[in-house]
Amino acid sequence: MNATTERDDTLAMLRDSLARYLDDNHGFEQRLYALRKADDAPPPFWQGLAGELGLLGAALPESQGGLGGGMPAHLAVMETLGGALAAEPYLSTMVIGAGLLQRNPGVQADALLARTVAGEAVLAFAHGEPQSRHDRADVRTEAVRDADGSFRLNGRKAVVHAAPWASHLLVSARGGAGLSLFVVPKNTPGLRLRAYPTRDGGRAAEIAFDDLRLPADALLGEEGGALPQIERALDEAALAVCAESVGVMRRLMRDTLDYVRQRKQFGVPIASFQVLQHRLADMHMALEQAAALTASVGEAIDGASPGERARAVSSAKVAAARACRAVGQGAVQLHGGMGMTEELAVGHYVRRATLIEGQFGPPSWHLRRVAKLRAVAALA
Repeated sequence: MNATTERDDTLAMLRDSLARYLDDNHGFEQRLYALRKADDAPPPFWQGLAGELGLLGAALPESQGGLGGGMPAHLAVMETLGGALAAEPYLSTMVIGAGLLQRNPGVQADALLARTVAGEAVLAFAHGEPQSRHDRADVRTEAVRDADGSFRLNGRKAVVHAAPWASHLLVSARGGAGLSLFVVPKNTPGLRLRAYPTRDGGRAAEIAFDDLRLPADALLGEEGGALPQIERALDEAALAVCAESVGVMRRLMRDTLDYVRQRKQFGVPIASFQVLQHRLADMHMALEQAAALTASVGEAIDGASPGERARAVSSAKVAAARACRAVGQGAVQLHGGMGMTEELAVGHYVRRATLIEGQFGPPSWHLRRVAKLRAVAALA
């Protein structure tokens, strides 16, 4: 058995074990209860993912307590979570947070990474600001270094996903010659957080830092040199939500096919109508194209240059967003008005697919990004 086959078998087992766990513990009724509850208690299945399944470190190297699965492992987990519509903070904690920690080794970062893999810490990435509009370098939060080496943090962060659940925030701030990253425990004095539910069942927050004081070792990596790492982390996150969208769309396709086979008009299932067959075929093709492109980029992203990575991820994000639109709208229209009711799972999946379209940049932003990168490459 070669290494690729062995890895594929490992990922298949990971998917199966996670899917079984979610089937047993994350039914639609549990989701409706969580939405009605809408509080900031720890995510209901996080400890199960860490303890019972031990998969939080699936993508990390074995030297850091993981299974060495890399980006394909993240994609496998995210697709499976998407299929169950599980609003666990895997994206913020493991894809973004753990990725940043492992690339900036140090005593504090290593200790926090170990706690994260064990399920003892939940991370949120506080980067976007009210004015930034997907501009990853537009950060006005300031980190001022005092004479004793400590820092004072002042600024605002907007729509920080999973922050109400988090034990630690990874915060970007302008300091030194550029952007820096800091580890901020959520209970640090000077941090104000306004939590709220998101439309897809998750939690997010607006955060303010008012002269928040941090020790020198709160700095993650090199002062002023964080922008390339932020770019990489957000690209990996964008690809991860592409994988999540594949899981969401597969569930939408399954439920829609079941419905059109059962629903009858003129004495026959509406699945026999040719126009609906064409619509379903278009939905299926959009889904499979997005799935294939996401998987292909996931295989190549670790060894790609920053420019190649950015072009590939943006291309996958555009394909996934367009597929979300095609599959989501098709599912609602084929179900009729009941497709948007709270009682039917389809409406919940469509809402998540709709939000994924714009998460980490809408298609228009990614298309402009690809065009700029191609223009730069042509001039080189």
